[in-house]
Amino acid sequence: MRVLGVDPGLTRCGLGVVDGGKGRSVRPVAVGVVRTPADHDLARRLLGVADEVERWLDKYRPEAVAVERVFAQHNVRTAMGTAQAGGVVALSAARRGLPVVFHTPSEVKAAVTGSGRADKAQVTTMVMRLLGLEVKPHPADAADALALAICHLWREPMRVRLAEAEARAAELVRAHKARLAAAAKAAGTTTKQNETGARR
Repeated sequence: MRVLGVDPGLTRCGLGVVDGGKGRSVRPVAVGVVRTPADHDLARRLLGVADEVERWLDKYRPEAVAVERVFAQHNVRTAMGTAQAGGVVALSAARRGLPVVFHTPSEVKAAVTGSGRADKAQVTTMVMRLLGLEVKPHPADAADALALAICHLWREPMRVRLAEAEARAAELVRAHKARLAAAAKAAGTTTKQNETGARR
């Protein structure tokens, strides 16, 4: 499976494509950063992000897109820009019918390093080790994008299996309730018939 990981942002938007193989094997395909000038208006900056993401989707043809979820930031303006860039990415992927999954930073850190509290340096080190990279992806947004793709490749199969198990469990509960209702209805009918017979 090929995944495009995106660390959204207006000033820097990290992009990373990773192929997943058997087990937990992963292979790097491409990594980069989209930059938009801070002095441009918001619409132009979002268009710049969208155009580059579209180019990556056309060139690398991922089967899924993993985007970092905006969790919490002290700077509201930065958080809004990040969320808007993530929305543009999701829209571009949705237009191609690609599944888009949002992962929190702690989920990504836990998947790649084993700790949801790892810092950026630890994430970058593990990304390099897992993908066999000799050169550190720069800036950190690029490494984060690769980490997102790896996280998705490792977490999504488990999430799908869990969702399927929950759906099966819900169906069993529905079937059980239906049987109980049918049994109660049949018991009520039998009791009524007995009472009618007794009166006669």
